[in-house]
Amino acid sequence: MKKALFAGSIVVLAGFVLLAMLSVGGTALAAEKVYTWKCPTHWPMSSASYKGSLLFAAERVKNRTNGRLILEPYPENALIPGKEVFSAVKRGMVPIGITSSAYDLAQVPLLNVNSGLPLNFAAEWEAAYFYQWLGFEQMVKDAFAKHGLMYYTDRVYPTEIAIKKPVRKFEDFKGLKLRSSGILQTYLTSIGAAAAYIPGGEIYTALASGVIDGAHWGAVQGNDSVKFYEVCKYHLRPALNVTATDYWTINKKEFEKLPKDLQEILAKTLEEQFWLRTTQYQFLENTTLSKIQKEQGVELITLPPPDFAKMQAAAMKTWDEVAQRSPECEKAVKMLQDFNRQMGRIK
Repeated sequence: MKKALFAGSIVVLAGFVLLAMLSVGGTALAAEKVYTWKCPTHWPMSSASYKGSLLFAAERVKNRTNGRLILEPYPENALIPGKEVFSAVKRGMVPIGITSSAYDLAQVPLLNVNSGLPLNFAAEWEAAYFYQWLGFEQMVKDAFAKHGLMYYTDRVYPTEIAIKKPVRKFEDFKGLKLRSSGILQTYLTSIGAAAAYIPGGEIYTALASGVIDGAHWGAVQGNDSVKFYEVCKYHLRPALNVTATDYWTINKKEFEKLPKDLQEILAKTLEEQFWLRTTQYQFLENTTLSKIQKEQGVELITLPPPDFAKMQAAAMKTWDEVAQRSPECEKAVKMLQDFNRQMGRIK
């Protein structure tokens, strides 16, 4: 009798152990499911942003999810051409991607403002305030939602000129031969410069040979990365604009397929990315400026407020043209005008 009871107890105990193992095992299996998202970008692998933004954020997501969500990075043209990332994410070909505000202006007119109107802000903190406190980022999110997409700004950063001749007042732009592109090329021409587009690989030679007097490739970090300061001994401020060119976009249907905790981690990480990369970029701008001043004898020229006011007044025509492109653009330009009015720069 005792042996029978003992044997029965063993069977019952084994059953409980087996159930516990199945329960724990099931939980472990669920916890171990890995979601791998291909993430194409418009940056080449050599770009500082490929490592500083894409790989940095991907590593944070991986660590925060204990490896359950992997953002698999693809540089420009490795999976999808940079100019097609928006459409690829929209169609669900890939769940997430990083691209430029300059590429899809027809589909999202508000990107005309997002890509940086000339003389929009005097400093990065102003752009951050405009995006996060005054609600411009939410406006862009709403515009993307109409396409079934989610939107996150990677960072805001300045566009500044490396130049061979000193520009110490507004009038010194007249006749200056500058390499530019897009809306800034039009703007610089409007204030008297001879602005022309030159492909990136040809800019250094054009500077060295005297074909042009100056150029912009981002700001200090960008200009330094392509060796402009070997021939340009002046760096000009204020910035031509402060822009949010680079952004992350996610297919909303694919996002909703993720477990809730992974959704929250991914969204939180990309929200934090704005502040982390914006402040890091400012730090690197200043340390790089210090380096080129000491090692290459570059002089920083900062135009005084009256000359900044002249430059900004000249930019108003461009702002007005963009405002006419959509009701959302009109609202955003009015917000920008009101902000600058509060800052005392326009009437």
